Amino acid sequence: MHIEAVLHQIEVAVKTIIEMIDKLEEADLQKRPTANKQSIGELLEHIAGICEADWRISNGATKEEMENYYSNVSYKTLDALKEDLRTNFKALENNVMQLSKEELERETTSYWGLTYTKFEWLLEVLAHMYHHRGQLHAMLVHCYQKDPKILMFE
Repeated sequence: MHIEAVLHQIEVAVKTIIEMIDKLEEADLQKRPTANKQSIGELLEHIAGICEADWRISNGATKEEMENYYSNVSYKTLDALKEDLRTNFKALENNVMQLSKEELERETTSYWGLTYTKFEWLLEVLAHMYHHRGQLHAMLVHCYQKDPKILMFE
């Protein structure tokens, strides 16, 4: 099922997001390019939690459990964001690598009704990370003229 390859690509996303964070200043977290949308800090907060949140969803977490999880996620510094990005990825990697082939093929339905195998949920994490990494890059480049000048792909 190529688990290692998918995890490697998630790790590439994590590393490149951290490279972008390294180009930011704490004040950048408050910048909000569109009035009713997320600030850079709020987007990074969401990104930092993707590996953990999506793992919980893939294990059948309820809407209430996810709301509770999200209500307890808050990062005040760039270093805290980077630390949890790394920590949440490592936890996802450890959890996934312990799954058997049967467990990877087992389906779970999310609280909003979407049904995926554990492997498909892992692909969703990958897509989710790359999607928001692209948003962050576009916000920095097009709204704040802060091109991080990093390689986005290997």
